[in-house]
Amino acid sequence: MSRVCEICGKGPMVGYNVSHAHNKTKKVWYPNLQKIRVVVNGRVKRMKVCTRCIRSGRVTKPVTYKG
Repeated sequence: MSRVCEICGKGPMVGYNVSHAHNKTKKVWYPNLQKIRVVVNGRVKRMKVCTRCIRSGRVTKPVTYKG
């Protein structure tokens, strides 16, 4: 399972946790990915998309009818 946004390609970032004594331990920050239904080329598809792409309107959600 890849932790990469299928729209913008945002993936994990690596760095260090740095303590007060300046001890460094490796750390990974993962993007906030959501599995959502997206309209792509007129068809509904399930994708893993970061919340930044959802908020900015890069993806269009399908219209759901309740009735």
